[in-house]
Amino acid sequence: MGGWAAPTRLQFAPSETPQTIEMYDFIQKRKRLIQLMLALVVVPFAFFGLESYTRGTGGADEVAKVDGMPISEREFGEEWKQQQERMRGMFGRNFDPSFLDTPESRRALLDGLIARRLVAAAIAKANIVISDDSLREAIASIPAFQVGGKFSHENYETLLRAQGMTIATFESQMRHDLAVSMLGRALATTAIVPRSVAERLAVLEGQKYEVSEALVPAQQFMGEVALDEAKLKAYYDGNAVQFRTSERIKAEYLVLSGEEIAKQVQPTEADLRAVYEQRGAQMKVDEQRRASHILIQASPTAPEADRKAARAKLEDVAAQLKKSPAAFADLARKVSQDTGSAIKGGDLGFFGRGMMAKPFEDAAFSLKDGETSAIVETEFGYHLIRVTGIRAASARKFEDVRAELLAELRQKQAAQKFAEAAETFSNMVYEQTSGLGPVAEKFGLKVQATDWIGSDPASVPKLLANPKLIGALFSPDSIKAKRNTDAVEVAPSTLVAARVTEHQSAKTRPYEEVRADIEKKLRLAGALKLAAAKGGALLEQTRKGGAGELAWSAPRQVTRGAPQGLDTEALKKVVATPSDRLPAYFGLEKGNDGYAVYRVSRVTPPEPKPAEQANADLQRVAGLYGSTQYEAFVASLRSKADVKINEKVLQKRETR
Repeated sequence: MGGWAAPTRLQFAPSETPQTIEMYDFIQKRKRLIQLMLALVVVPFAFFGLESYTRGTGGADEVAKVDGMPISEREFGEEWKQQQERMRGMFGRNFDPSFLDTPESRRALLDGLIARRLVAAAIAKANIVISDDSLREAIASIPAFQVGGKFSHENYETLLRAQGMTIATFESQMRHDLAVSMLGRALATTAIVPRSVAERLAVLEGQKYEVSEALVPAQQFMGEVALDEAKLKAYYDGNAVQFRTSERIKAEYLVLSGEEIAKQVQPTEADLRAVYEQRGAQMKVDEQRRASHILIQASPTAPEADRKAARAKLEDVAAQLKKSPAAFADLARKVSQDTGSAIKGGDLGFFGRGMMAKPFEDAAFSLKDGETSAIVETEFGYHLIRVTGIRAASARKFEDVRAELLAELRQKQAAQKFAEAAETFSNMVYEQTSGLGPVAEKFGLKVQATDWIGSDPASVPKLLANPKLIGALFSPDSIKAKRNTDAVEVAPSTLVAARVTEHQSAKTRPYEEVRADIEKKLRLAGALKLAAAKGGALLEQTRKGGAGELAWSAPRQVTRGAPQGLDTEALKKVVATPSDRLPAYFGLEKGNDGYAVYRVSRVTPPEPKPAEQANADLQRVAGLYGSTQYEAFVASLRSKADVKINEKVLQKRETR
């Protein structure tokens, strides 16, 4: 299976093409499932597409430069948009774009782009090349491109087309991602962990620690904290910002949804018939052939002697078939080197033109039903082909495709109707500035209302948690003039317009209102200090052998992977305890609970594991070590590279 069928498209061997199915029907009925499957396939390969490495910036602002290569604002924006679309494809209407609209996620996106640039340069420098065979095998193994466990070229093209991707782009991206994976494996392989080290790490991971805990609660010291009015007032004066309430509003809003409009759309029978007639060519099913074959593999680059030997072997098979034509299936099972079809007597199922290698296709479509070809040479080797079935070209009946056409036309008409409604909706909320009532009446919508909300998206109803809409609501025009906001698209085919009904400015709460909270806060802080002092003293007393006043909990067995409720800081200290100095004691502050003293009384080595499990553990530990080597490699590339980030442009995007 070597070589390219065209400069930008892989050609797959016959055994990788399963029996043809009605793809048009398949896609329409399973569109959401396909989007999810393809999102799971494409995300690792398309997150940072190779096309972005060669795009011209067109003079756009640069978000960053990596060794002189710019990452344009346009490129950054396109990657951001693609990321949102992939998430929306996976989560549908439940996906909230504002979830990703944070400085942290934008910075992570840029860091990823920078890392990919650096790794791409390292791949080119190391001359890492992914062969056609490796790429073909990787694509064929992706479940979303398979039908019945076998690769389907028709599935492949249709699914990519449904996502707006070309085959050339996808194969280019995947070739690059495989090269990245190869580089990672190479680094992991060179990161050899001595077996003794790996064994020791595996032991430490499974080691059990017997731990008891004694809490000195802060609550018991609350009454001992001395407070007076002067301390409370001083805290209030020195921390006024803590008692400042944010600006807040009450609002009413309208939602115009494409989903609701779609319910009102019902294409007529005449509409469906018209579309069917317009698509006459699409409704045709071309002639298909069913064939079986016997393959003796021979690479085009193999020595001439090997190629002659392969052909001679198939000539011997052809001679046997002349004597006994009915033995084709048995011979295919015995000698064919296409393992996928050999077990089925060489059967490849039905296929149309363009699905097989050209010489194979030409031979198959020149034979009559039941005829066997002469030896046919393709890039995969030498074939004997027998046609076992012919499906004549036909047209799909209207009744067979009516449901598909109905769903498609309904969607199209709903989109058109929503576009018209959206324009009218947007104009009306702009023109009817003093209220949403007339707009609601026009479209049969219900005016909804909020309680008090702030400018933090987390504090508002989900449909309003859009930065642009919130910004419009808290603008002076909305607050002072009580004008309607513009219609804002908060989700695909979903417009929202809103209006402020009440407003409260930011203010500092009066001392009398917050006095009780201040007293509680300071009393707890004082009690925590007393608990820590008491706990520290009891810890020292216990270490010296005193019985102390500590009430120990029942011991629990913890490991690094199973902390049994032990918090992270305590677990770190537990596993750092030397096993030859037991019992061992240490103390930690436990937030608002008080101070905890811990006793590590015993360390037990892990129970022996079966050899298979032990080896698996060693391999996992070595793999983790290799992963750290790859991460260190990427960090090293960045430390040596000239990376410049235009914070001004990045911040500009972050505030949009």
